[in-house]
Amino acid sequence: MVADVAYLEQSLQQNQQQISQLETSFARQRQAFQANPMPSAEQRIMWLKALAELLSNERDSLIQAINQDFSNRSADETLIAEIMPSLHGIHYATKRIKKWMKPSRRSVGMQFMPASAKVIYQPLGVVGVIVPWNYPLFLAIGPLVGALSAGNRVMIKMSESTPAASQLIKDLLAKVFPEDLVTVVLGEAEVGMAFSKLPFDHLLFTGATSIGKHVMRAAAENLTPVTLELGGKSPAIVSADVPLADAAERIAFGKTMNAGQTCVAPDYVLVPKERVQGFVEAYRQVVRGFYPQLQDNPDYTAIINERQQQRLNGYLKDAESKGATVISLFDQGQGRRMPFSVLLNVNDDMRVMQDEIFGPLLPIVPYERIEDAFAYINQRARPLALYYFGYDKREQNRVLHETHSGGVCLNDTLLHVAQDDMPFGGVGPSGMGHYHGHEGFLTFSKAKGVFIKQRFNAAKLIYPPYGKAMQKLIYKLFVR
Repeated sequence: MVADVAYLEQSLQQNQQQISQLETSFARQRQAFQANPMPSAEQRIMWLKALAELLSNERDSLIQAINQDFSNRSADETLIAEIMPSLHGIHYATKRIKKWMKPSRRSVGMQFMPASAKVIYQPLGVVGVIVPWNYPLFLAIGPLVGALSAGNRVMIKMSESTPAASQLIKDLLAKVFPEDLVTVVLGEAEVGMAFSKLPFDHLLFTGATSIGKHVMRAAAENLTPVTLELGGKSPAIVSADVPLADAAERIAFGKTMNAGQTCVAPDYVLVPKERVQGFVEAYRQVVRGFYPQLQDNPDYTAIINERQQQRLNGYLKDAESKGATVISLFDQGQGRRMPFSVLLNVNDDMRVMQDEIFGPLLPIVPYERIEDAFAYINQRARPLALYYFGYDKREQNRVLHETHSGGVCLNDTLLHVAQDDMPFGGVGPSGMGHYHGHEGFLTFSKAKGVFIKQRFNAAKLIYPPYGKAMQKLIYKLFVR
């Protein structure tokens, strides 16, 4: 008991120290930004190249740290879903920063001539980034790349659920960036809330919708603009005529990646009523092909911690108690390697159909007509992603036009997130704002409109006193 109290006091003291350090770090970054409010393209490119070199050189240590946090994270999944897209995003931005920074010329109405107009893209200042646990590297580096490309200073709050990766990322970034350019913050939830209360010039949060509300409420006190990358229940639609093997394989890829612990993982699948059993069998065959066994399989990622595993097991028990049929695709798991399961006969009373699953459970919802599938989706909160499987282009267009979601893949899953030339973001309860690529640069920039006039001033023709003949002519020509 005495030891527990001592540990609690030590933890509280550490949190208080970290919270007090936040304001110091923020002030230091603000001061550094004021000293250099418009870093050159060459300077920004140098930052990104240093970051790319760091990630390339430290690839193995990053894989090991993330594996340690998960107890088993597939090395290939870390390469595919974290390191590779991080490097691609850096290379994409590095090649385009000069183009993005160029002022864009805008037209001026005839009535305002002679004059010109342009938009310049100015760094916002100090950007805050709050990182979740599921992809600790990619979801830190992606926003960092956008913010640095736009010339900002950046503070990053890592997740307390990935202590090894968070500490390593902090140590590594400190090797290439001074603290007044990039600061990594560690700490528990209390530190995270204090972080979100800082008067950032922009704050990007990735995580649960429930936490996103708290972050936005805290940011509102400073009128800090926010980008919220949340989640929700991303649906997949299997059409009436798509080959089931095609749909099952691509859905399984999206669902099994990181054991389903992905914000854009397919959360449930809408399947034509008469095709449900065929889809379940096709999905089973694909998953068992990906993972012939769970025991000691390094390819199979574990659930991040006991709390998340208990949550998922609670979903299963709740669903079964309310009439769902649970089909486990493996005889048993191993530690936090949780078996994949398919759930049939689900309904809205079940927690698995209310909350974002974020794990290896896949509910199947039967439908009769494609319109029923659209209605099912549209009656619920708008998701972060939507996946449609079918080769009929007319029906593909109907999906795009008759549903809302943050992003869409036609005949694939997840991979829209990896496209550097497309914005990524949610809509409604799944988020607001977007980043990646050029959109990331724009999100972290102030697009400042500039109207330019030189010595000659034709506008004086409309200056008071009013009622002059020239003013009446101007009204006749332009007020119509």
